Amino acid sequence: MNATVMAVALSLVSAAAYASAAVAQARLAGRTEPDAGVLRLLGRGAWWSAVALNAGGALLHVAALKYGPLTLVQPLGALTLVAAVPLGARAAGRRVTRIEWRGTILTLLGLGALLMTAGGAAPHETLSLPEALAVGAGTMAVVAGLSRPGARPGLRHAAASGITSGVASALTQTLTVTVTDHTGPLFSWRLVVVALLVSAFAMSGLLLSQTAYRGGLGAPLAVVTLANPVAAAAIGLALLGERLQGGTTSLFLALLGTAAAVRGVILLSRAQAETPAFAGPVVAGTAGGEPKPGAGSPSRVIIASRGPLDQPALRPELGRAPVGGS
Repeated sequence: MNATVMAVALSLVSAAAYASAAVAQARLAGRTEPDAGVLRLLGRGAWWSAVALNAGGALLHVAALKYGPLTLVQPLGALTLVAAVPLGARAAGRRVTRIEWRGTILTLLGLGALLMTAGGAAPHETLSLPEALAVGAGTMAVVAGLSRPGARPGLRHAAASGITSGVASALTQTLTVTVTDHTGPLFSWRLVVVALLVSAFAMSGLLLSQTAYRGGLGAPLAVVTLANPVAAAAIGLALLGERLQGGTTSLFLALLGTAAAVRGVILLSRAQAETPAFAGPVVAGTAGGEPKPGAGSPSRVIIASRGPLDQPALRPELGRAPVGGS
């Protein structure tokens, strides 16, 4: 099995693991009272199952970065949304909607076009210490600019979250290739700095995504999902020697595939915002499972990106209407 096939296979399984974790968290959120504390979640097996699936997805993504370039692996992260559609519909006991089918087909066609143009060689170049510091400084400057007060804070924070997550994945690839290929000492200032940057951008991506989704899903989710591979691919093309295959024709096909994938992700984001995945929690002491009067509206499930490796997390929101074009 060559490196390209291995990278794609690992990315597919990683996306399936992330999607399964998202559905598991959604079901748990639907059965949990809004005021339930963290300790109560830690005592539930379903929570730990979701944690294990997310951890497995992250490890598979790191392994994929070992065998495939960023221009190949990162766009496949959008498959998490695609896989979550049938899994979420099945768990919620409903059919996949027409808009979800359209979004899924467009996303798959776009990703297929991108796979035809992405370079297939296993990564061998890594970021030097000056390059890693420059990437870190540039990313912090961009995030600082996007985080300033102003119009459309949800979209700007979503872009910042996607950028930090994509940069974290690019830096993670440097760690993975260096350690597995023994291209340098295992303990050096370069690896220490890169590891610290990965941790910082992972936490920043989590906090920024939570801020971005305060008003709902819709367009912010699309921005997060798309900014991630763009940031990672930019680093790969500019600093790691990655190239698109096929020249001008390949570039046109890549742009066409990107446009199709963008449209598909936006449709899936809107569908997620408009279709509650699970009903709210049942209030104890009510007849027939009906909530008590005044107990509040059912909880909704909102997907939020977190961590360096673009996995989705789900959290309940009470009585919020989706925004961002939904």
